Amino acid sequence: MTSPDRTAPPVAAGASPVQGLVDPIRRWWAGARVARDGLPWRATRDPWAVLVAETMLAQTQVARVAPRYREFVARFPTPASCAVAPVGEVVRAWVGLGYNRRALALHSAAETIVARHGGRVPAALADLLGLAGVGPYTARAVLAFAFDAEAAVVDTNVGRVLARAAAGRRLRPREAQALADGHVPPGSAREWNLALMDFGSVVCASRDPACGTCPVRAAGACAWRSGREGVPDPAVGSARVTARQAPFEGSDRQGRGRLVRAACAGPIPAADVARIAGWPSHAARARRVAETLVAEGILVAGAAGELSLA
Repeated sequence: MTSPDRTAPPVAAGASPVQGLVDPIRRWWAGARVARDGLPWRATRDPWAVLVAETMLAQTQVARVAPRYREFVARFPTPASCAVAPVGEVVRAWVGLGYNRRALALHSAAETIVARHGGRVPAALADLLGLAGVGPYTARAVLAFAFDAEAAVVDTNVGRVLARAAAGRRLRPREAQALADGHVPPGSAREWNLALMDFGSVVCASRDPACGTCPVRAAGACAWRSGREGVPDPAVGSARVTARQAPFEGSDRQGRGRLVRAACAGPIPAADVARIAGWPSHAARARRVAETLVAEGILVAGAAGELSLA
């Protein structure tokens, strides 16, 4: 367990535009008491644990992830322990987080880590991107949070801060990433990415940003607010870093989750599939969803049509 470095240099006189943004945020974060500090994945630099956390957090709320993360890492503390486990065990440990395909991807990534990287999570961007389920965001998060490599992690909070404070205009995803890359302080990637995420969540929030107490604005370094009153919020209309999810209630996702959860307790008879999926009057829909789960390798169908975990 390691604690984040909470030291930050003062803003230097005549600081560059990058320093004008970086230094006030680092100084704010050094003295802030942010509730997110209690999150278990922030206390580790183990690359596998970081990869597990980032995979879980990709499409699930923080409050739901925390307890399941602890359980999952305790059950599968290394890539090797995950790789040798049956897929069904990994899915069972995942149930409740939604988007169970991520469990399959993590299992596949663990197999690749063992087969190609000697059981160690790779520390190169290209190698990380070669793992199942790992995209640009997750790969950079592992680099920054586990290896302290000079990688910029751009989530929705970070993109909002950059659009407002650094650019003063709407940003496309590629622009936001390029701008973020240029702001990573050498040797402090982990600390800086955490600070910027927290700053976007607490100070430069989506609604009602605390501009009156913002240290970046006070330093005259906010491209949106410093001397530009009345300018529309540049974060509004900027390309979203994460896609907006469709409603869960009544969705195929809800039915998928019900079937997988039930399969964790034992085989599901073919006659019960529609009822368990929550669509007793729509057997065709339930059958279609069940067939998708089988095709993905999450469930297997028995000789009598019963469904079980893979």
